[in-house]
Amino acid sequence: MGVQNSPDKIAAFVPEQVKLAFQAAVAEACRFVGQTAPNPAVGCVLLSAEGQVLSLAAHHKAGQLHAERLACEQARAAGVLHRVYTAVVTLEPCNHTGRTPPCTEALLETPVKTIWIGCADPNPRVAGGGAARLVQAGRTVQWLEHAPNGAALFALCRALLAPFVQKTVHGRPWLTVKQALNSAGTMVPPTGQTTFTTPDSLTFAHKLRRVTDGIVTGTGTVQADLPSFTVRHVTDHPNRRRLLVVCGQAAHVPQAWHAKVEQKFDVLLCPDVAMLPSLLASTDALWLMVEAGPTLLATLKAQNLWDDWLSIRQNAAGVDHFSVSTRHDVTPLALFPEWARCTQEQTCFPE
Repeated sequence: MGVQNSPDKIAAFVPEQVKLAFQAAVAEACRFVGQTAPNPAVGCVLLSAEGQVLSLAAHHKAGQLHAERLACEQARAAGVLHRVYTAVVTLEPCNHTGRTPPCTEALLETPVKTIWIGCADPNPRVAGGGAARLVQAGRTVQWLEHAPNGAALFALCRALLAPFVQKTVHGRPWLTVKQALNSAGTMVPPTGQTTFTTPDSLTFAHKLRRVTDGIVTGTGTVQADLPSFTVRHVTDHPNRRRLLVVCGQAAHVPQAWHAKVEQKFDVLLCPDVAMLPSLLASTDALWLMVEAGPTLLATLKAQNLWDDWLSIRQNAAGVDHFSVSTRHDVTPLALFPEWARCTQEQTCFPE
């Protein structure tokens, strides 16, 4: 996977400055996850020959500069473009013109010598093209995937890219199910409450709302809770309008609630869950969170229509425990600090 300069395709060890640059690039890209769709979240760092950070950038949203070009523009504005020696980018630079010019050309306008790439472009029609262009121009390209000490950083870059890969390769957004369970193992909150999780768990849930492109729910949840599905407890992306997919019959959706949520969401009704994959494929969304009741969740589980399943279980002492099941060998949930608290219940890799 990827273009190498040497015939034996053995990549170098990742230097310490490059390790730190990858961590910074992922962290910067994470700031904008949830508002880049249909584009992926990407981070880029430009280093001097001494390993000094000259520029740190990420793609902010579709139509705006990609991470590499923004990093180059920032370096130019700071008067340090001539010092660029190494570029570190979480995703292979594009080599085609879309809303913005190719990122390969932006990098080739600098004196950069080596480009470290986290992940290859998942689009089979263009994968390797960006790296090939850079090599053709006499630059050295190194891939985290092949670096003997690059596994942890490669995993971070894959986690960042996972929703985009899911949409590009499999044609639908990444689906994260969030399910809260009380000490009895049910989803029923105490009378008069809509939740029973701790403030920390509630904050985690709203962090997830912030990074996802919308919500999938059912008419049962709508009728029971009249939820707003807005991002609270954390600061949201400014002026962010998301997708809200309601599974069930239109007659079961209260008109007043529908009119209210339409002020902040693009609302789609899905009368049959069997239609959900094709409906989601028609949208720009890369990552959606499922917040629904047991009936819809059981249907999604039966149809394997999910990618990771986050369970928040509260014990009798009122302490929440996070666990995650995943259908893949990577999950974007690994980007969160809360991931360190999660236990993995099962891993079922699809064939």
